[in-house]
Order: sequence, then structure tokens, then C-alpha cells
Amino acid sequence: MTSQVVPQYWSGAQGPPRRSLKTVRPFVTGLMRTAWKVRIYDQHHVPAGGPVILASNHLGILDGPLLCAVAHRPVHAVVKQEMFRGTTGRALRRLGQIPVDREAYDPGAVKSALAVLDRGDVLAIYPEGARGAGDFALIKPGVAYLAMCTGAPVVPVVCLGTRPSGGSIGTLPRMRSTVDVVFGPPVRLQRTEWPRRTHEVREQARWLQKWLVSHVRYSCGVTGRDLPGPVPRPETEPGPVVTS
Repeated sequence: MTSQVVPQYWSGAQGPPRRSLKTVRPFVTGLMRTAWKVRIYDQHHVPAGGPVILASNHLGILDGPLLCAVAHRPVHAVVKQEMFRGTTGRALRRLGQIPVDREAYDPGAVKSALAVLDRGDVLAIYPEGARGAGDFALIKPGVAYLAMCTGAPVVPVVCLGTRPSGGSIGTLPRMRSTVDVVFGPPVRLQRTEWPRRTHEVREQARWLQKWLVSHVRYSCGVTGRDLPGPVPRPETEPGPVVTS
């Protein structure tokens, strides 16, 4: 399908590979549905084609694999670079995931993410920047920047049940327990040509945050469950955040 994104300075960037991701997805999906009872809500909000950004909350280690498994299209996720070590790192790269340095501006990660959208694929990003309460109380402006660059719609996603209350950031939910993934209506930020000034990106991020927080409330209501709260020892995230 022809991309809906007009190429700019990232035009020509190859972006992460897709072939292995498409091959492995059915196996990951089967594994997730065998290990847990997966409930999916409103996946029709994800466009069937064209570029889209999935903006997901981040409760636990299961969020990334779960979202990639349940989405009806292959997903390229922005993942902290610390995960790209050894065998795990090689697998993540082969599966088309994007490493990012969370402590500094990472132009390589930005170009890879924009290349994914430019070719009309799905990009997953975790605006909170780290696993935590999952309530979108604090977000980073990167998701707004990518949406402003490309005009790609942002689909809110809320995962629930992926970390038990009181569990650490590496805790998995009990086997065969229920985990929920709730997709929300897509929203478009106004596409802005260069230069994209910092205050404009932050303003759009604040507006987007309200949309994400509203989707958390909706998701808790439709599933009948609550967020697990902060992790016992939350990760410290440097860099700018956007607060409500």
C-alpha cells in the first residue's frame, strides 16, 4: 500500500527489517494465548493500512510482546537500548525492533521510527518512557514529535493485568490469568513542517496526554479492573517529561 507520509530528511532511510517479524508473529501470538487469557477490545480502531503510531501505557515486561502478538498488523516497537545485548539483542534487531537511548536525544532511533511510518507500517511507542504506574501521568514528547512530523494517526493502547499489584518491573502475571489490551479511537495531531519548535511539540504532547489519560479511564471501566499502581522501585527517567 502506498505510504501516506511525504518523505523528508529521513527519506531513503532503510528502517528496521520486516520479514522475520511477519514470520515469527504467529508463534508469539500462539504462545501468549496459551500462557494467558488474552482479551482484546476495539482493535478495529487500528487502521488496516497506512502508517500508524500505537501509544501504549507501560506496566510490565509483558507489554511489548503482548502488543506485538495481538495487533493484527506487524509492529515495530521502540525499545530501550539496554535490551539489545547478546542473544536477546540480536533477536530484537532481526525482528525489526528499534533500540533507543533513553538518556539522550537519539537521532538514529528517530530516523528508524520515521522510516517505519514513511513506508506505511505500524510503530509502537511507550510515551511514559519506562515501566511504572501505567496511567500516563507523565509522558515524554517523542510521540507528539513523530505524529507532527508524519501526520500518522496515534492510536491509544492500554494494557491491564500485565503486572500484578506490588510486583517489580520484571514480574510476569500468573499463568492463565487474564490480560487485557484496549485500543482507542485514533487521533491526529496537526502536521507541522520544519522547524518544529520545542514549545509547539510540548503543547501538542500536553493535548495528547489528556487523550491518553481519558483512554485509561475508559479501559478500566470497560474491563472492570484497575491499574496495579507504581512499581516498588520505579525506574528513574532522565530527560524532559510532560505533565498534566
